[in-house]
Amino acid sequence: MDKEIISIIERNRISSTEVADALGKKGVLEGMLPINSGKHVSGKVKYVYTFDETNWPIHEQVQDLEGDVILFVDTFNCGTKAIFGDLVAKYLILYKRVKGIVVNGYMRDIPNLKKHNYPIWCLGYTPLGCANINLTASNDIVKKAEARKKIFEGGIITCDDSGCTLIKELEINEETYKRLDLIELQEDIWFFCIDTLKWSTYETVCLKRYLTETDVLPPALRKRLMEIPFEG
Repeated sequence: MDKEIISIIERNRISSTEVADALGKKGVLEGMLPINSGKHVSGKVKYVYTFDETNWPIHEQVQDLEGDVILFVDTFNCGTKAIFGDLVAKYLILYKRVKGIVVNGYMRDIPNLKKHNYPIWCLGYTPLGCANINLTASNDIVKKAEARKKIFEGGIITCDDSGCTLIKELEINEETYKRLDLIELQEDIWFFCIDTLKWSTYETVCLKRYLTETDVLPPALRKRLMEIPFEG
């Protein structure tokens, strides 16, 4: 089902906003913003982490990384220091072939990351980077990372100019697929009602006149509305 969900998101360019709506207004990764605009990526999550202001663990963990995933880079006790910059980003995107990178922390080398138009989301920018020291994670950090990995690993992240939304592994099912299909239909109907019928947003979004006046919709939208159980 993960391939089907990723396919419908990519095929219809379903936004991170729409994914959050389909999940019942949840799943958004707070504070994540794109380094480059105009990007839209969706894929299975690979989780890695680093800690205590060193990025050594990132280098170590991505060695055997397989492509076609969204890499989620988690951080513990790294403050506002950049986790990595242009060199690692290039390695991950061009050589490891990841679809996108989401960093729960800061990035550097922003001019180069913008120049190469990499699909990266993060919390912010800074010139000051983490050190490259081989440290041993405390038991507390290991436990936290294991708990966070259970949340992210195997899920699906969708990222665009609005931010990033996570579909957790337990939510990768037929119900989520149907709700994504439904949210896409709803958007098509709403814009038709506003743009073509010139209805108000109150009539469209709140009253949902199209549910009782289906004859105003074009045949294609009316047919889809009849095929998909619509909860409003």
